[in-house]
Amino acid sequence: MTSARPIDLPTLSTLEEEAVALTRELIRIDSVNTGVAETIGDGETRAALFVRERLAEVGIESELVEPRPGRASVVARLRGSDPGRGALVVHAHLDVVPVEGQEWEHDPFGAEVRDGWLYGRGAVDMKNFAGTILAVARHFAREGIVPERDLILAFLADEEAGGVWGAGWLVENRPDLFEGATEALSEVGGFSVPLGDGRRAYLAATGEKGVAWATLTARGRAGHGSRPTTDNPVVRLSQAVAALGAHRFPLVRTEAVQAFLLAFGAARGLAFDDATLEADVEQLGFVSSLVGASLRNTATPTVLFAGGKTNIIPAEASARLDIRVLPGQDDRLRDELRRVVGDDIDVRWGRWWSATEAHVDAPLLGILQSAIDAEDPGALVVPYLLPASTDNKHFARLGIAGYGFVPLRVPDDFDVFGQFHAADERVPVSALEFSARATERILRTA
Repeated sequence: MTSARPIDLPTLSTLEEEAVALTRELIRIDSVNTGVAETIGDGETRAALFVRERLAEVGIESELVEPRPGRASVVARLRGSDPGRGALVVHAHLDVVPVEGQEWEHDPFGAEVRDGWLYGRGAVDMKNFAGTILAVARHFAREGIVPERDLILAFLADEEAGGVWGAGWLVENRPDLFEGATEALSEVGGFSVPLGDGRRAYLAATGEKGVAWATLTARGRAGHGSRPTTDNPVVRLSQAVAALGAHRFPLVRTEAVQAFLLAFGAARGLAFDDATLEADVEQLGFVSSLVGASLRNTATPTVLFAGGKTNIIPAEASARLDIRVLPGQDDRLRDELRRVVGDDIDVRWGRWWSATEAHVDAPLLGILQSAIDAEDPGALVVPYLLPASTDNKHFARLGIAGYGFVPLRVPDDFDVFGQFHAADERVPVSALEFSARATERILRTA
């Protein structure tokens, strides 16, 4: 057995075809995660059983872990040729977000292929990568290929609701499954975007913003609406929410953001000076919203509660906040938010997952670049900071450095990130085939 031999064309065709076919089969399993336990069925477990069965078909042992009925994950370890190297966790989540309230022209669980596009919930988020990982693992087993390092393949539940019953539960209760792991590879990144000089960039998430929740509460004297008071909590809360909405947290150039700006600045002829940074970012097309959100901490009011009867001034009013915090900024954000909303507003902090940050010059980035070079000569792998969060936040608690890279070559005007949670979520079939080839090379040589 060897890890170095090239793939012959018939095998390559099988790998590509399997990646597409397995992705379609996973999409057809309705594994919607509503975030509300009473409304979640057994879709994640059915998807996990599908994965376990496909692995078993080629002799790969795996462990199915189901901390709650219907909330199963599957983990398998492929032994590498160099056991002294740290293992690589390769993970994808099997749950998807709901489709209710959206206007779909295609069956979200039909996995329909139309005009070269695959439609369905999970086409990019992220049953595409689950199907690809599964296809690569089966390919390795059939062809007797041994990767250079141990690969821990994790197919996870509950990512869309924070990973509490998936990666989070496994990290807390089954860390043995990830023994010896030093790095992880998953979403969100790897998709191509126009670099600006006729080449493509493939974004690699080397860090993620942290995610936190908080509740603002104003309290005062309840009374009749006909007799206004000076401490009306609805008014005071509204003022605090408006102040927070108008507030701009300072610009921060994290290591990942700076690496992105250097690469795109050179290709686009943009200086990205502090004075023009946001205006320059706006010139990047659909990439601008992704990168722009990574420049600052943000605290967004999302839910308001106050009163229950029109003629009664309530004694309390509250607002919920969605907070995204840059690496190393936790304490600074708390202090700054406290100043903005004022001392008479109570701030209660809820769940808090700190940001993750991995090295932008790690050898793994060179492996990603080599894989892309083989498929798209002249393209450039570019680090960036993901303004959202993934299951990498949980693996970071085990000291595992997380990277987001699901290789997809797409048309220059196709916004992959814009497909996340969208109606008629779709991906080019050719991009899935590209992903299978590039992922095989990455996992074989990483």
